[in-house]
Amino acid sequence: MSYTATYAVKGMTCDHCVRAVEAELSAVPGVTAVEVDLASATAVITSKDPIEAQIVREAVEEAGYESSGVVEGDPGS
Repeated sequence: MSYTATYAVKGMTCDHCVRAVEAELSAVPGVTAVEVDLASATAVITSKDPIEAQIVREAVEEAGYESSGVVEGDPGS
């Protein structure tokens, strides 16, 4: 079974921003796929198990941006 959640990401302005967020989120243990969309300012994360929203927030912040939380899906507990 896999879990998918969409998170809002604030502050991205270019493709470099997208790649930075994708790299940080891809490094989170259990994440199997990441798709970041600049136009909608979202990151769709697929994982083997639910990923806690705080872990996602920290990864996005490490990339230099801000996650305002889950837009849809199961973020875990």
